[in-house]
Amino acid sequence: MKAKEIERISKALGDPHRLRIMQEVKKQQWMPCAQICDMLDLAQPSVSHHIKQLVDAGLLIAEKEGRNIKYTIDKEMFGGYINYLNTLI
Repeated sequence: MKAKEIERISKALGDPHRLRIMQEVKKQQWMPCAQICDMLDLAQPSVSHHIKQLVDAGLLIAEKEGRNIKYTIDKEMFGGYINYLNTLI
């Protein structure tokens, strides 16, 4: 895993709203954007910003379903990040 990827993931996970998104998506396997908006009780543009940060970091995978988008965790990317963190201890 490249240093830039590690940095991007670390920054993405450094926000409590994004951590909550990751926790809830993990519980449900796939989560639609509207449900994430309802869960966070934030304006839709703010939620979109947080989701974009997670997608750009490679932590979430987006899949279009009709007119909606749903998200799941990219287990391979997240696993690589965890493996990197394990090298630090």
